[in-house]
Amino acid sequence: MNAVTTQFQPETAVSTDLGTPFFAVQDIHSYYGESYIVQGVSFDIAHGEILALLGRNGAGKSSTLRTIARLDNPTLQRGEIWLDGAPIHKLKSFQAAQAGIQLVPEDRRIIQGLSVEENLTLAQVAPGAGWELDRIYGHFPRLAERRRQEGTTLSGGEQQMLAIARALARDLKLLLLDEPYEGLAPVIVQEIETILHEIKELGITTVIVEQNAVAALKLADRAVILDTGEVAFAGTAREVLDNAELRHEYLAI
Repeated sequence: MNAVTTQFQPETAVSTDLGTPFFAVQDIHSYYGESYIVQGVSFDIAHGEILALLGRNGAGKSSTLRTIARLDNPTLQRGEIWLDGAPIHKLKSFQAAQAGIQLVPEDRRIIQGLSVEENLTLAQVAPGAGWELDRIYGHFPRLAERRRQEGTTLSGGEQQMLAIARALARDLKLLLLDEPYEGLAPVIVQEIETILHEIKELGITTVIVEQNAVAALKLADRAVILDTGEVAFAGTAREVLDNAELRHEYLAI
């Protein structure tokens, strides 16, 4: 399979020819045990852009995010990952987090036994590096109302808000969102969308993986579609929204 299919190759493809991108993955290959999951994925993002990483179930989207975050599974076997001019592909996960890569996983991983505020305070490992609590509560008033409540007793949507807020409380250069709308009622999805649009307006560089492809594309500047671990399309979000054949072929919408 070609890296970008000829049929759907955009007029304006993702390119690093115009200078060093803020973030880039270059020909990364990752494995879960013997399973070859991420098969030569490359893309880049300018500072402040949002990129939607899309594809059908099993396409390798979450595995790509986990590889970027330098988690143990999947294992990066080959390729390079660069953030703000520095290589991060040899870092451990805690070092990648210290470098500014913050992953909001699909399962949110709220710490049991800690209040909302304790979850946020624990994330502030370096004073002045991330958002202060007052700023977080200004963007997440519902969390302010529940600051003394144990985080794991929040509703699903509130836990998602807390997971995103916790990432903002850290030293953040690149935000990775894995299925932020998963399992949420439509009215709660609208609240999360509002928060993500605020993040976009603040110029936070973001990669979003989301099965609700239309919602992700409306938020994103650019899009990469994966198919069985390879890049099938790279271009603008608008190109995907305007191309019904492309959406049907790779996103089943």
